[in-house]
Amino acid sequence: MPQIMEDRAATLERMKSLKMARSTHAYVRGNTIKFYEWLAGSRSAAELPVGPPVWICGDCHLGNLGPVADAQGRVEVQIRDLDQTVVGNPVHDLIRLGLSLASAARGSDLPGVTTARMIEQMVEGYDHALALGDEDDTPEPNTVRAVRRRALGRRWRHLAAERLVDIEPRLPLGKKFWALDAAERDELGALFGQETVQAAILSLHGREAIDRVRLIDAAYWMKGCSSLGSLRFAVLVGIGGSKKDPAQYALIDLKEAVDPVAPAAGSAIMPAGNAERVVAGARALAPNLGERMVPVQLLGKPMVLRELMPQDLKLEIDQFSRSEATKAARYLAYVVGVAHARQMSAGERRAWRRELVARSASEIEAPSWLWNSVVDLTATHEAGYLEHCRRYALGVAS
Repeated sequence: MPQIMEDRAATLERMKSLKMARSTHAYVRGNTIKFYEWLAGSRSAAELPVGPPVWICGDCHLGNLGPVADAQGRVEVQIRDLDQTVVGNPVHDLIRLGLSLASAARGSDLPGVTTARMIEQMVEGYDHALALGDEDDTPEPNTVRAVRRRALGRRWRHLAAERLVDIEPRLPLGKKFWALDAAERDELGALFGQETVQAAILSLHGREAIDRVRLIDAAYWMKGCSSLGSLRFAVLVGIGGSKKDPAQYALIDLKEAVDPVAPAAGSAIMPAGNAERVVAGARALAPNLGERMVPVQLLGKPMVLRELMPQDLKLEIDQFSRSEATKAARYLAYVVGVAHARQMSAGERRAWRRELVARSASEIEAPSWLWNSVVDLTATHEAGYLEHCRRYALGVAS
């Protein structure tokens, strides 16, 4: 087992380095630590407003937003990755989203003026959410609408076609799914025999409580970017019927819950365990996702178990047009604002809105602290990205 784990860790490190070398935007997505290092040491960060302590995403970038289904298959665009969630300052989500949008705009060869307008629209969309404004006043951009429509049309067969071997349902070992060792397989078998895990899976989709959940296949899952290197498993289970002919299949994602790098508010009250923290944050920020998550222990590690739904998709926006960029900025900030606002009292929302609408003296109608933060972070990450690419090139050449 130690040799397998050693080889796996080395491969994952290389894969993560490769992914982050593909573009500045990929580097931003995969390097949460650099964002919070800036937060801890930048002069600009000392001037940031402090909002009411609520559950925040902690890693709020484009790839962590997208259509998410609830247990009944109803779809909403919500935050879809809560590894870094803490009770903290909501401004951190706003700035990280601004950095992600700015790096995506640069990757789309959009002028700096468009980035400035995006930041302006972010504040307007977020403020509209705090005012409990109607979503109709913040329409989805075409890029988001297209992903949502695709999500609405997806069923189990689509998920199975993407992830499984069709003829006899199995996880196809190869680039994404890797073989387990005996200890990992035994531990997974024991986990899925637990009554609490069986009950959690059966609670979805109106399944019968008398049904049985059987482990069909499992594999290590090479997935994500910033989380590469942490334990992650894909598990195919059969539900009801017989062992050879289940009435239904489900695909389960098991992901290690690691210590957050996002700073918590001094007054924060959070679960002590990392898996419990992630589930609590998900239920506050993304109810569609949170109701499908269960904290568990596996191989001595805190893990989060969730059933994958066919409708769960991430926003993969490779190119923005000018008009789409500003619409996307407004809409996605609105989505984040809704997640924050549902945790605040009316008085907290009013006070936070007053803080946010402070205008800079520039022609761009956005708070100077937000604009300055995004500019500073963009420069920091551009330099970090080039240095990362240099180290990666030297490593490949050696």
